[in-house]
Amino acid sequence: MTIGWHFNNTYSKLSDTFKEEIKPVPVNNPELIILNESLASEINLDFSKIDKKELSKIFSGNVLPNGSNSIAQAYAGHQFGHFTMLGDGRAVLIGEHTTKVNKKYDIQFKGSGKTAFSRNGDGRAALGPMLREYIISEAMNSLNIPTTRSLAVVKTGENIQRETALQGAILTRVASSHIRVGTFQYIAAREKENELKTLLDYTIDRHYPEIKDSNNKAIDLLNLLIERQCDLVVNWMRVGFIHGVMNTDNMTISGETIDYGPCAFMDAYDPKTVFSSIDQMGRYAYCNQPLITKWNLARFAECLVPLIDNDQDKAVKIATETINSFEKKYEEKWMNMMRDKLGLFGLDNKDKFLILDLLTWMHEKKADYTNTFCHLMDPNLKKEKIFEENSFLEWKKRWEERSLKNNNTSKKCKELMRSNNPLVIPRNHKIEEALEAAEQNNLEPMNKILEILNKPYNEQKDIADYQSPSISDEKYQTFCGT
Repeated sequence: MTIGWHFNNTYSKLSDTFKEEIKPVPVNNPELIILNESLASEINLDFSKIDKKELSKIFSGNVLPNGSNSIAQAYAGHQFGHFTMLGDGRAVLIGEHTTKVNKKYDIQFKGSGKTAFSRNGDGRAALGPMLREYIISEAMNSLNIPTTRSLAVVKTGENIQRETALQGAILTRVASSHIRVGTFQYIAAREKENELKTLLDYTIDRHYPEIKDSNNKAIDLLNLLIERQCDLVVNWMRVGFIHGVMNTDNMTISGETIDYGPCAFMDAYDPKTVFSSIDQMGRYAYCNQPLITKWNLARFAECLVPLIDNDQDKAVKIATETINSFEKKYEEKWMNMMRDKLGLFGLDNKDKFLILDLLTWMHEKKADYTNTFCHLMDPNLKKEKIFEENSFLEWKKRWEERSLKNNNTSKKCKELMRSNNPLVIPRNHKIEEALEAAEQNNLEPMNKILEILNKPYNEQKDIADYQSPSISDEKYQTFCGT
């Protein structure tokens, strides 16, 4: 029976500094909850001839595929601004699977038991957070946002203790790699330049081979990561996504969204929106995401200083100048993204005022972020009293006049908007409903929401319930799950 695994494990060949060789801790009674067959097909894997019992063994780590070589990766991280030496405390990378077109993917089990990096943790994960990551990471992929993906979730048949006893689960995560800013911080903290150079060369070889022969690989990598992370966070802002735990260990060098812990999507537009129960000061609020991205990139730049120039003062000066290019790049990308959301072609020096006036109105009126743009694309999509107010109608008149400039037509304007404004996002209360049902062995709500979120830009029948924000006045909170 051939599944199609093709492992070519390169990270595990690095020195022991970078990882610990360890197998997943076996579980008692694994049960497959969900398998992402379309992702399996994309990466040339075929599980169709394997029965559910065998699949449960595979995705719990009880049976490891031939050619795998499981490791826990070492990394550090600034967690809410405080530096900590970390590592995979509840995950193992089982190997790097290569597809027929030579694309390499990390296959990682999350919740697979204790490692050398677990500290006081049990190395396990609960069913709810693993299914949350599955739903939201797949939704992000459908929203055309770079992300790690989810291949499967299994229940372990064992309870884990958090505030209460919860069902244990393991998620199979697929990523183009798990190299993080925190990986560089871990190696840089050891102050061994040869190890830092090894990591730099490995990263470039894996993700950015186009700069392999450059004169200053470190600064070129920094520039590329600034671009990637700018693009990523602008995409988050486009759909109202709040990551919630933007620690440096959760920023990948590949530019993919990783770690869907306390993440959620904004309903009513408020730049200060925070959902995470542990983010008391709003460090990772919606409006702070660009600032934190720059802060994290500055920590990355600090790691690279020894490789930028032999003269430390000169290296710091170059790194600082490079990091300070972030604001201008981000603002330009954000402005272009907002123009796309509003269907505006070309540039106009009044665009910024038009955009900010809309956001100010949305904030004052507590208008739903996603649905406001849906209404602008097609007033029939969202008919609400709020859109009949004079202040909105006056703004709308200015927008309509601007949208017809630069040889634009109403049709072209709507097409641009359609590809940038989702009609449906993962609504927090619907996610909770699906997770609560799954806890009771009812997977119907989860399968339904996955089906709808798979086509966020398409008109679909009978989805009004998935497009409306919660009517509850209770503040929605998310939790890390560790």
